[in-house]
Amino acid sequence: MRIELNGEQVFYSSGSGIPGDQAQTLIFLHGAGFDHSIWVMPARYFARHGWRVAAVDLPGHGRSTGSLLTSIEQMADWVAQLVDAVSPNQCASIVGHSMGSLIAMSAAARHVDKVTKLALLGTSAPMPVSEVLLSAAKDNDQAAIDMTNTWSHSAKGRLGGSENPGLSNLNVGQRLLQQAGRDVLYTDLAACNGFRVDGLRLIQQPALVIIGNDDKMTPPRAGLAVADRLTNVQQRQLSGCGHSMLSEKPNDVLDALAQFLN
Repeated sequence: MRIELNGEQVFYSSGSGIPGDQAQTLIFLHGAGFDHSIWVMPARYFARHGWRVAAVDLPGHGRSTGSLLTSIEQMADWVAQLVDAVSPNQCASIVGHSMGSLIAMSAAARHVDKVTKLALLGTSAPMPVSEVLLSAAKDNDQAAIDMTNTWSHSAKGRLGGSENPGLSNLNVGQRLLQQAGRDVLYTDLAACNGFRVDGLRLIQQPALVIIGNDDKMTPPRAGLAVADRLTNVQQRQLSGCGHSMLSEKPNDVLDALAQFLN
């Protein structure tokens, strides 16, 4: 699906659903350097269960045009506009992975009337990024992709193991990052690094935190700390799962989301 927002083309996957007029809206937000394609399985599931789904490419990512947004707050304000464009006069539940989880939290705090629930996958607040990774990403060096991709996978994932027959999680992750445009990964990582947690105390909406117990990018203790700061929260821990939980544990993630959102 394509819509126009602020004079730019925004692409999102609807999960091939046909929502009714009263359908609830569900926004999926990808992480740094990625695009809507990480959400194929949950987008299709919720679309086929009556939701109005928008698994979106953020500006300058995937098939969406426009300048890259340089802060999480800018991205959150953009998402609030997206909610209005996709479902006028309604609010939405938001599911975000990694950087997307920061956008979801910021949107929930800054635009209370736009967000009903939020699910935070592979989250941390703050979300510091190492100087070595930031420096490599700023130079558009392949090393930044290698570091991001390797650290995002569990020990099993780094060996290529996948619950999806015929796929290598490590190779898929690398290829997705390689498809991103110039400066995309750096701009996203810098935005994550600059995120401040002040607004978390304003979040009152029901929240779900999903944690990978083998996550090296946002360690389990970081996800638990986010859960501790939220007032209305559930948490789910995935054993043997790294940061790339949508590819390493797709069924477990989907089960947790379905239980929380339905």
